[in-house]
Amino acid sequence: MSSYIGHSSFLNGANATFVAELYSKYLERPDSVDSDWAEFFSTLHDDARETLEDLNGASWAPRDARVIGGGENGANGNGHAAPAPQAGTPLGGAPLSYGAATDASASPDQIRRATLDSIRALMLIRAYRVRGHLESNLDPLGLRPHEPHPELDPKTYGFGDSDLDRPIFINYVLGLETATMRQIIDVVRETYCGNIGVEFMHIQGPEEKAWIQERIEGVRNQTEFTKRGKEAILSSLTRAEIFEQFLDKKYTGAKRFGLEGGESLIPALEQIVKRGGQLGLRELVIGMPHRGRLNVLANFMDKPFQAMFSEFEGNSPNPEDVMGSGDVKYHLGTSSDRTFDGNTVHLSLTPNPSHLEAVNTVVLGKVRAKQQLRADTQRENVMAILMHGDAAFAGQGLVAETLDLSQLRGYRTGGTVHVIVNNQIGFTTNPTAARSSPYSSDVAKMIQAPILHVNGDDPEATVHAARIATEYRYRFKADVILDLWGYRRAGHNESDEPAFTQPLMYKSISEQPTTRALYAQQLEDEGVLEQGGGDRIVEEFKAHLEKEFEAARSYKPNKADWLEGRWADLGMAAGEEARRGDTAVDMDLLKEVGHAISEAPQGFNANSKITRQLKGKRKMIDEGKGIDWATGEALAFGTLLCESTPVRLSGEDVGRGTFSQRHAVLIDQVNEDKHLPLASIRYGQAPIEVIDSPLSEFGVLGYEYGYSQAEPHALVLWEAQFGDFANGAQVIIDQFIASGESKWLRMSGLVLLLPHGYEGQGPEHSSAKLERYLQLCAEENMQVCNITTPANYFHALRRQVHRNFRKPLVVMTPKSLLRHKLCVSELADFGPETSFHRVLYDNEKLCEDKDVKRVVLCSGKVYYDLFEERAKREIKDVFFLRMEQLYPFPKKALIEELSRFKDAEIVWCQEEPENMGAWTFIDRRLEAVLTEIGATHTRPRYVGRTEAASPATGNGKRHRHEQEKLVDEALSL
Repeated sequence: MSSYIGHSSFLNGANATFVAELYSKYLERPDSVDSDWAEFFSTLHDDARETLEDLNGASWAPRDARVIGGGENGANGNGHAAPAPQAGTPLGGAPLSYGAATDASASPDQIRRATLDSIRALMLIRAYRVRGHLESNLDPLGLRPHEPHPELDPKTYGFGDSDLDRPIFINYVLGLETATMRQIIDVVRETYCGNIGVEFMHIQGPEEKAWIQERIEGVRNQTEFTKRGKEAILSSLTRAEIFEQFLDKKYTGAKRFGLEGGESLIPALEQIVKRGGQLGLRELVIGMPHRGRLNVLANFMDKPFQAMFSEFEGNSPNPEDVMGSGDVKYHLGTSSDRTFDGNTVHLSLTPNPSHLEAVNTVVLGKVRAKQQLRADTQRENVMAILMHGDAAFAGQGLVAETLDLSQLRGYRTGGTVHVIVNNQIGFTTNPTAARSSPYSSDVAKMIQAPILHVNGDDPEATVHAARIATEYRYRFKADVILDLWGYRRAGHNESDEPAFTQPLMYKSISEQPTTRALYAQQLEDEGVLEQGGGDRIVEEFKAHLEKEFEAARSYKPNKADWLEGRWADLGMAAGEEARRGDTAVDMDLLKEVGHAISEAPQGFNANSKITRQLKGKRKMIDEGKGIDWATGEALAFGTLLCESTPVRLSGEDVGRGTFSQRHAVLIDQVNEDKHLPLASIRYGQAPIEVIDSPLSEFGVLGYEYGYSQAEPHALVLWEAQFGDFANGAQVIIDQFIASGESKWLRMSGLVLLLPHGYEGQGPEHSSAKLERYLQLCAEENMQVCNITTPANYFHALRRQVHRNFRKPLVVMTPKSLLRHKLCVSELADFGPETSFHRVLYDNEKLCEDKDVKRVVLCSGKVYYDLFEERAKREIKDVFFLRMEQLYPFPKKALIEELSRFKDAEIVWCQEEPENMGAWTFIDRRLEAVLTEIGATHTRPRYVGRTEAASPATGNGKRHRHEQEKLVDEALSL
């Protein structure tokens, strides 16, 4: 073996690679290496392979500790000193070598022993990088059991007590060239087992791992703060703590879900904005639960204290002339600008319901839209922060859906900073009953996100970790987790008694000084503040709050912020004609779009079936008839694009379409290149995105809702694979889409496409639960349609952006009608002097109005079953009315049509069971119309399936029997 030893360190750069490769050969076949090496390798611990692989795979190029830059003279904008490279470390640019004694006179045994010591020391260092967090000091209450981990014990690696003071040669690792094992342990424990615990060795990317390792090891995982920086941190803690105490004093027992025990969140958020501002951040979109929201609004978002006190007095946050239900204080959002170091960052806190984590993807959708509006292709100007409770982060499935979107092409935003405000409890549930993993943050390992655990009672460590998290996000454009360990001083809410269920924890909390008090004492002991300086700051802030409290008595909000920015040219819905919208399109434009979507580019190897479909589309356009559903939709998209309106369609399999009807994205059959015909209509058109989503409803629908809020001048659509699957996103539908405008003054023009129709495909492939959407309808909050013609669908889509207001649109889209010979329109139906019709009537007159004996009202696919059977039976005295829009209820149109048939019997026919579909919504409203027109029969009669627990049968024969029966009953006089 001695022949391999030169005058350089045994395990320096080149030799490290050599040893690692030699060890790999040994593991595959021990007799393939020299006997001395084989003997040496046989003595190594099992973890040596990973250690040597790290030596072989890591990139040891010198790096600047600050990596992305910093403030003037190495200080950031808060006066916090930036981490400075230390001489003799990789961060300082010194060569990195792992070495053993290399004296040429040393015997082979001495060399082997020294080398074995070096590798074992490196194995121990690696163990601390992997598992040091398990022995870090994270819990401010000291309740977390500290079980020593055997892999962090030097005895595991063959070092006895007598070996701890023997020199080990590990050139420039951890800033050390030669050190004793005792010194090495002190350094790794200071770095990895202090008040910050870092999990990063699960990351597969060597560059990301090396960056984190160098970033924290070069400064022993701590920042040296300037006097100004320390004072700024104390100021933030003081505002956070005293604000909560002031509210408790003035409004004792009022629910506020206070931040007590997690006050370090405020300086952490400020550090993210400050460091982000240095790196290019100009707009920050924030999502968080109710815990600590009031404190964030006041002390981070700069919402006026007097405005908040006014709301506690029961006053509205909006001017008196603004309608809506409003919401509780700890669900509301706001926006503001904060400036640090000359960098102004716009902050917007997204309102959200009590449904924890529901706001996550709403925030991400808003970020994506804002990035596109700014042409922020590097995703540096706009960023998201998502705050979470520990129990929710571990327990809510939407967290995994949110993380899954982080690097997907159609949804990536350049990384999110996630802050877990870890109270170590969920309402009354202990962590041992809330998750199966050691940390609440463990789900984030699914995307290999680094996790920085930090003790919230060490605010300097918290700010340091927040800075690293921000830099990581900007360096790698990826998600990062800051797990802020604290506690919940006042229980779940301020009227709760937490000692009922956690008596020992709350005994400890009652004895625990506040974070502010601990830090103020630290600064006084350090001489940063004079003795009693912390109390002086408290009294000054209390006096300020008292002035704000007095001013709140006369406080009046002067505006609502819902029609600003991109919404400035929009308003409230008003007037029947304005709601129709100007949706007609010139015939030349229709043909231009039609030709563009009916041909593939030259040299593109389209599927032969697609080629036939494209030829069929071209024939439709040229002949001006037979326009099917998918072509009508494409014409709507294409004409909007040519009018400079962007289009975004996402959902499961939307490119092709679940039913192979859309083919918006064509795939070359030879090389799988993609072609989007709608993106190539004309030069200068608006962009279109057609995105196949992950198998997620909750997360993706929330994302598109958020996108639609940030960009009201785009047509944004989400399509369910089957309409039934939308119930997986019911929280977004209930809490945001249906009620967001009323609660939070937040409009949305989002379109939901929900395939619906009874074809005998079973209970989960039939009903989009039309009744649920209708039950949510009130105050003209959204539109619900069950459309029967491609032209009417075309106009419904276009009117979404051709009116001066925005409302969500829910469309029950067809399945079998996609290729039904009767479900077609003429091109003229899309052209001049056409528009959307809420109610459609028979196109042919079979008898005089006075001779009509029955009027059958229906909606959706069942119309075609009725139409074909009526023609088959040659019935002349039954008239059909199709309700294309169910809400807002088309009362005026129905009065006009039904006035023609005052003596006729009125039937409502639907495919769905009686307790589902539109019947219970239509029943009384239709009766009111019949009463108003003086009809002979004022009560409509129901025809359809009987009440059922399951939406539909999966038996084809039974389905046909049920369908034939309801059609027969609707037509039989």
